[in-house]
Amino acid sequence: MQNIEIKYWIVVVSKDHIEIGKKLGIIQANHGKAAPMKRLNSGDFVVIYSPKIVFSGKELCQKFTAVACIQEGDVYKGDMGGGFTPYRRDAQYLPCKEIDIKPLLQELTFIKKKESWGAIFRFGFFEIPKNDFETIAREMGILK
Repeated sequence: MQNIEIKYWIVVVSKDHIEIGKKLGIIQANHGKAAPMKRLNSGDFVVIYSPKIVFSGKELCQKFTAVACIQEGDVYKGDMGGGFTPYRRDAQYLPCKEIDIKPLLQELTFIKKKESWGAIFRFGFFEIPKNDFETIAREMGILK
């Protein structure tokens, strides 16, 4: 059997939507597109960054709000109602605290331009280095 390297990811999701994901034990990204979910492997870790409190609202959150570990199984479609059937993966959410991103900006290497730090999050889904994951996870109380 092939040993697959664990990868670390950021998924951008509003706080209200990640609460739904936690209840369902799933992760989805980029408005339900399949491609991001197909890049994930079981055992990968996903950090959730929430730019806003409510998806359609204006109130800012700007926090890392959750961390999940991708579970065994394939990408599948879920029915969210109203004809919306996004692609998703099963995920186990880890107990953690939410943290503000701003105190970590200087430490996070995936944010190249510190003065326009929010730009990278427009991608909605991207891989990060292990050391950045560990920095975030320590602050969220997952790692010591």
